[in-house]
Amino acid sequence: MSNKENNLARQRIARLLDESSFMEIGSLVTARSTDFNLGNIDTPSDGVITGHGLIDSNLVFIYSQDASVLNGTIGEMHAKKIAAVYDRAMKMGAPVIGFLDCAGVRLQESVDALDALGIIFEKQAMASGVIPQICAVFGTCAGGLSVVSGLSDFTFMEAESGRMFINSPNAIDGNRIEKCDSSKALFQSENTGIIDGIGTEDEMFSSIRELVCLLPSDNTENGRYEDCEDDLNRVCESMDAMKGDPRYVLSELGDGHAFFETKANYAKDMVTGFIRLNGMTVGAVANCSEIYDEEGKKTESFESVLSAKGCNKAAEFVTFCDAFDIPVLSLTNVTGFKASMCSEKNLAKALSRLTLSFANATVPKVNLITGKAYGSASVIMNAKSIGADLVYAWPTAKTGMMEAKLAAQILYPNASAAELTEKAKEYDELQSDIKTAAGRGYVDLLVEPEDSRKYIIAAFEMLYTKRMDTPYKKHGSK
Repeated sequence: MSNKENNLARQRIARLLDESSFMEIGSLVTARSTDFNLGNIDTPSDGVITGHGLIDSNLVFIYSQDASVLNGTIGEMHAKKIAAVYDRAMKMGAPVIGFLDCAGVRLQESVDALDALGIIFEKQAMASGVIPQICAVFGTCAGGLSVVSGLSDFTFMEAESGRMFINSPNAIDGNRIEKCDSSKALFQSENTGIIDGIGTEDEMFSSIRELVCLLPSDNTENGRYEDCEDDLNRVCESMDAMKGDPRYVLSELGDGHAFFETKANYAKDMVTGFIRLNGMTVGAVANCSEIYDEEGKKTESFESVLSAKGCNKAAEFVTFCDAFDIPVLSLTNVTGFKASMCSEKNLAKALSRLTLSFANATVPKVNLITGKAYGSASVIMNAKSIGADLVYAWPTAKTGMMEAKLAAQILYPNASAAELTEKAKEYDELQSDIKTAAGRGYVDLLVEPEDSRKYIIAAFEMLYTKRMDTPYKKHGSK
């Protein structure tokens, strides 16, 4: 029952929040409908525990669905309690955290339950860009309820028991759950672009606590700042050798070597996440061509190209950062666009979305070119022409329309192999050398890889007071 200390929904709240900080709201609410003998069923708290508490002394509002009460299904009063959580959170300027463990919409309440689900959607839409929304899937998150996770800014999912789906695996034409369990956490994290992390309940709680401490409480806080104990001029080791894996580069750049990655299993050719620079939370977007394990062994590799999934992942992240005044750092190492039939169907729209996100963002934006920056793909990755405030590059970086050898083949189609080699060298010196771009003002400064941290910190400190006027509009049309 909901009022017992051993209730699982209540236990989850206690494990997440600071000790003894939870204050419950609406504990005496029960279901109001009496159809289908519902009035004779005990429904304590109507299947959802709601209230507020603290995470490292940060105020948060929380709701936790109780699967022991009508399987945690959403009914009229259930939804009103969640809506009240959102109303209070927006008034107070604090994040909302939702624990999902629900069999769906309550059949006994029919149209009242459908209206209730719509009320939750409306509150999430109103809160979007106002307060951070985080949810965690512990049990079933099915049908329309999965939209709740999609509307949230960040979603975590229990690796074994979590199940999320619009259509059950057996309802998908040509599929059976034995063939592909599309509801499982791993499938969802790799394919939907919704799940930020999977793991045990303890791992999920740890990630949520860390994330809350990185994010501003609402969109009026002007970012998030903490005291920094790391050396601002710390030398970053092995940066150039590991530039293919931006997780390593970002960990080296960040205070305390800490990097919080989002959507880690989705579109691995694009990395997004948060670091702190001199105590300031900064959002990072980076091209990825290699993944190394903790022992320094390469485990995966990708083309240095933009993919549709990668662009959508990055665009959504940049938009979130801009909404909450979180500065953005991009690491560029890209040679072009992914070439496949699937990409051709989706890439143009995704590229447009990423371009719009970078160009529209008014927060401080710094771009660091760590490898190759070729063609229009490099422009889309936060070039100065679409709004980057500062562009830095490592001396070994290359830029231009394309790789020198390919450019020579196009410019001199009838040349011999020896002539092509010579022309490629000439093109590389005249067009691909990063100093050429710097000479034209497209790159502001060449920095040695090991000195990157101090220069990027200085850049964001200079940009701290950035103010930018944009044309009046209700919102963009894309």
